[in-house]
Amino acid sequence: MLIVLTLAVLVCMTAVMVAAWVFGLRRRNGGWTDVFWTFGSGAALAGAALFPVSWGAAPGPRQWLVAGLVALWSIRLGRYIAGRVGGHPEDVRYARFRQDWGADYPRNMLFVALPQAPATALLALSVLLAARAPGAIGLRDVLGVAVLVLAILGEGLADAQMKMFKAAPASRGQVCQAGLWGWSRHPNYFFEWLGWLAYPLIALDLARPVTWLSFTAAAVVFILLTRISGIPPLEDAQLRSKGDAYRAYQRRVSGFFPLPPKAPRGST
Repeated sequence: MLIVLTLAVLVCMTAVMVAAWVFGLRRRNGGWTDVFWTFGSGAALAGAALFPVSWGAAPGPRQWLVAGLVALWSIRLGRYIAGRVGGHPEDVRYARFRQDWGADYPRNMLFVALPQAPATALLALSVLLAARAPGAIGLRDVLGVAVLVLAILGEGLADAQMKMFKAAPASRGQVCQAGLWGWSRHPNYFFEWLGWLAYPLIALDLARPVTWLSFTAAAVVFILLTRISGIPPLEDAQLRSKGDAYRAYQRRVSGFFPLPPKAPRGST
C-alpha cells in the first residue's frame, strides 16, 4: 500500500505541476510554480496520510495528526509564497530563467515544474510511514509536533525579519543581517528543512527497518534547498546585485545551519 499511495501522489502532483506550468505562462510569472507545488503537495500528502489502513476503516488519531501537520505546513508556506508572488515582480530565480532561456523559456519551464512531482512523491514516504506508525499517540508524536511548530515559528520569524529589512528605505542595496539572518544566510530554508524531521520522530522504529525511509523527506528537501533550486540560484542573484558586500557576508555567516557569525578579518 505504501508504494501504491506514493504512486497516487506522483500522478496527482504531475497533474498539479502541469497546471502550474500553464498558469505561470499565462500570468508571465514563474513564481506560481511554487504556489501550486506547496498547496498541491499539502493536499496530496494530507490525503495520502488519511487513506484508510484497511478497507472501510476510519482514519486513526495518528493519521489525523500527521495530516494536520502537513496541512499546517502547506497553508503557512503557501499563503506566504502566494502573497509574495501575486501582484509583485517575478522572483529573481525565474526572472533569470526568462532572460537566459529566451524563446526556450516555455519548454524549459515545463522541465522545471515536472520534477517537482516526484519530489513530492518522495516526501510521501516520510508522511505515510509516520501516519501509519502502529501504537497509541505518545511522546514521539509530541516531539514531532514540537519540531514542526518550532520550524514554522522559526521560518515565520525569518520571513518577518526579512520583510522588515526590505521595507526600510536605508536597506536598499544592503545585505540583510538582522536577527536570524546574522546566523544563517538562509534561515528560512533551514527551518523549512527542520520541519521535515518531525515525521521520522513519529515514524522511526528500530525494530522495523523500513521506517528508516521516513528520513527521505528531510534528505530530499536538504538536497533541493542546498544544491538545486534553493540556495544556488538565489546566491548567484545576490552576488550579481550586491557583489563584494555579499561576498563578505558569505565569509562571515553560515550558508545553512544557524551558527555564530565569524569575526570580520582584521578584528580583534
